[in-house]
Amino acid sequence: MHNPMEHAQRIAPAPITAGGSAADLVDGAFHAYNAARLKEACRLLAREVLTPGVTVGWTISGALTPAGLGRSCLVPLMQAGWVDWLVATGANLYHDLHQALDLPLMAGRPNLDDRKLREEGLVRIYDIVMPYDVLLSTDTFVRSTLEHVPPQPLTTPQLHAILGRAAAEARLARGVAHATVLEAAAELSVPVFCPAPGDSSIGMNLAALSLQGKGPSLDVAGDVNYSAAIVWDAKRAGQSAVVIIGGGTPKNFALQTEPHLQEVLGLADVGHDFMVQITDARPDTGGLSGATPSEAVSWGKINPDELDRTVVVYLDATVALPLLTAYLMERATRRTPSRLFARREELVGGLMTASRQGATRE
Repeated sequence: MHNPMEHAQRIAPAPITAGGSAADLVDGAFHAYNAARLKEACRLLAREVLTPGVTVGWTISGALTPAGLGRSCLVPLMQAGWVDWLVATGANLYHDLHQALDLPLMAGRPNLDDRKLREEGLVRIYDIVMPYDVLLSTDTFVRSTLEHVPPQPLTTPQLHAILGRAAAEARLARGVAHATVLEAAAELSVPVFCPAPGDSSIGMNLAALSLQGKGPSLDVAGDVNYSAAIVWDAKRAGQSAVVIIGGGTPKNFALQTEPHLQEVLGLADVGHDFMVQITDARPDTGGLSGATPSEAVSWGKINPDELDRTVVVYLDATVALPLLTAYLMERATRRTPSRLFARREELVGGLMTASRQGATRE
């Protein structure tokens, strides 16, 4: 019988001293509770997931980019070749554009008087404050960028590539030092999906253009097939992993790729091979419904034979993601970007062929 304590290590850490790195802190002092789960996630990613042959999709929800985690964490992760595809809320992508436009996002406090903020033309995201004009300027940028795009259906990665290239031009023109998420994704050919595009200011500005008969429409079915095609191709050539930061529609959109392949298209597959999740939600109240690794197995989302290669960290993403990023920068090996956006037609064509032929996985 397997001994569950066979590989257990004694908890006997050395005292923390000055000068240590974030990775050393995680390895040396994170021994129990969610600190230990974060260490497990860091080590799983560095040693097994972010390696050649594993296609890694990341998801982000919540207001992470206005908190600065786009430029500080997501962009370096993409530039290291560790993000093959990304799923985000529209809010994260919209607020990402403020940085490219050199518009101010200020650190405030969560207990500010919102009536006074309204009177003074300020908007609050918990303890982040910005002038209302930041929104108006960004709205103008989005509309001016998209109004000349032919009125044709685009997938959200196609839409975001257009915005990313425009953001790069705007950033360079303003002398802003660091790239934003959409710009880095466009440069590195990382497809960026938004499963609920109407639930954001980017979607609202698209809607405003549609009233004038201008701008593109969005191809929702194209997004579903494109994301599933990425996973289908990944499983043919190697393995698939998902790293879920938060929850919401990005979480489910990334995980539903496998049910789309198996349940809807009728293709034989066995789920993602790795899953790392950072969340503060609970399954018993519905916040993680269908999305804990073990529950996801019942949906075909996670390979049941790889359940021990999944980790859930119950921790605030604004704390966990910087630590995770710092750890990977020290312990993981950089990869050549997979440039999956440039392969979009090839990938979707492969899925189309498989669905017509009723392909099965060997």
